[in-house]
Amino acid sequence: MPKNKKRNTPHRGGSGGGGSGAAAATAATAGGQHRNVQPFSDEDASIETMSHCSGYSDPSSFAEDGMSFHGWFLLFLGPEVLDEEGTQEDLEYKLKGLIDLTLDKSAKTRQAALEGIKNALASKMLYEFILERRMTLTDSIERCLKKGKSDEQRAAAALASVLCIQLGPGIESEEVLKTLGPILKKIICDGTASIQARQTCATCFGVCCFIATDDITELYSTLQCLENIFTKSYLKEKDANVICSTPNTVLHISSLLAWTLLLTICPINEVKKKLEMHFHKLPSLLSSDDVNMRIAAGESLALLFELARGIESDFFYEDMESLTQMLRALATDGNKHRAKVDKRKQRSVFRDILRAVEERDFPTETVKFGPERMYIDCWVKKHTYDTFKEVLGSGMQYHLQSNEFLRNVFELGPPVMVDAATLKTMKISRFERHLYNSAAFKARTKARSKCRDKRADVGEFF
Repeated sequence: MPKNKKRNTPHRGGSGGGGSGAAAATAATAGGQHRNVQPFSDEDASIETMSHCSGYSDPSSFAEDGMSFHGWFLLFLGPEVLDEEGTQEDLEYKLKGLIDLTLDKSAKTRQAALEGIKNALASKMLYEFILERRMTLTDSIERCLKKGKSDEQRAAAALASVLCIQLGPGIESEEVLKTLGPILKKIICDGTASIQARQTCATCFGVCCFIATDDITELYSTLQCLENIFTKSYLKEKDANVICSTPNTVLHISSLLAWTLLLTICPINEVKKKLEMHFHKLPSLLSSDDVNMRIAAGESLALLFELARGIESDFFYEDMESLTQMLRALATDGNKHRAKVDKRKQRSVFRDILRAVEERDFPTETVKFGPERMYIDCWVKKHTYDTFKEVLGSGMQYHLQSNEFLRNVFELGPPVMVDAATLKTMKISRFERHLYNSAAFKARTKARSKCRDKRADVGEFF
């Protein structure tokens, strides 16, 4: 066997090459990929951390196994986190190592561990595994939120969201929210904290509260916290025509979207109260020079109209004419100072928003996952789907198939049981997909070259 094809055989529990057994096992699993070792800074070595003797925290062990520490983490950071050849036992073994690494002295190591766990939980249901380690995970997230910097806080908040999605509604997720909620709220309201960290925490706070809160006063408190953030983007002066975007705009967008999500589970009386407060102020955000803010405000307005008409079928909005004029202008926006991509995206969304406000119509969307289909036929369902898709990423389809909580949210019923043979026939191997894509690319290239090459036309003519 050629030298570059050799692999080391993983041995758990044993030590070899000066590194831990886990490092050797993982390096072998990675196929013996060799990368340059990147040193890790101990910039935050002063942070209080629990003492631990795990070999996972020793970067030198990964170097001696022929693989850098970050290279080891790349196994968990991509869509192939769960190789079909891997077993549940292998995955859980690797996750235990990542959980240990959330206590490491290096901020980069802790961040990578948090991201690795998050990607694994987003890609596979591991309810029993995390239920046993819920307290440990919650403590790690709490420590990283309190003492970490921007990127680490973002990774911790993202993991908290997926952790609650895995646990679903119940005592366990309530305890997670009870522990992390005050910290998330503090970061969101902290003007000295990183905008990106505050943005991710706002989304996390909304998602976790949507799943776990059983206390109506806590729900109202969360709504108020998010309101205090995004309402800062409202027009303050009557003579102002455009809301200029600021570094805080991304935070305001995330807060608005999280607030809108929570509004969908509020009692009718609270919904009426919020409609009265925001129906006449929210349209001012349509004048923002940030396309994402305009779209977020437009979709929130469409959802508010849907809720209002659900409560009162004959709901009347006083400024309907001026609002529809504004929406129509955005749906046909041709301003030259705006990017073409932004204009195209904006026009597409606002055509649907205008139809919703004027005609009470919603263009039904179809989401396919496995052998099933889900029809998104209203703004509430669309906003809920978009929110969880943002959190789960490519794992959304898997969770729609397997996660009982999400299936209840979208009224899909119990998970559909598909046997392994049927599932295998529905999939196409990576190699087959590669061959298919290569053949398609060659065919397109050949056809394009033939059309562009005049000499080919002349040759065929004669």
